[in-house]
Order: sequence, then structure tokens, then C-alpha cells
Amino acid sequence: MLPPVFRWLCWWRPPFLLQSVIINLKDDSTTALEGVLWSVRGPWYTLTQASLLHAGDPPMPSDGPLVVHRANIAYVQITTGASPTSRVV
Repeated sequence: MLPPVFRWLCWWRPPFLLQSVIINLKDDSTTALEGVLWSVRGPWYTLTQASLLHAGDPPMPSDGPLVVHRANIAYVQITTGASPTSRVV
């Protein structure tokens, strides 16, 4: 049996998992990714129902899930209220 601390770590998940988020990228401050954060496996974040946001352009939906490495993420915003694709970065 694992000690309580290790049992808690096995069930811990980021507080924004399974929520609609906007991921701002380090490389390009005018580009962001939007979608539902489906999973975090090690340094990899997986977005479903994702779209690419670029300043001044309408959102471009992706054909499938997007996978982003943590090193490329500047910060993560949780979106609330309106539908994910109605937000502009």
C-alpha cells in the first residue's frame, strides 16, 4: 500500500483539465491555441475541439486533437461563459 502522499499524486490532475482553455505560445505572442484540455501526459498537453487563434483573423478549427509541449507554452487561460470559439486573443 502506498503512503497517502503517493496515493494523492496518483490521482492529481491539473486544475484546468477537461475545461475550455486558451494556450498562449512562447514563440509567437500573436498566436494561441484554443480548445478543451483533454489530457496532460508528462510535458505534453492534448487539446480536443481545438482551433488556432491569430490576432485579427477568425479562429481556424483543427482537423483533430493538437498536442503541445510544455516548453512551448507561455501560459494557460481558462475560458468561462461563452463558447470557446467566440473568444479573441
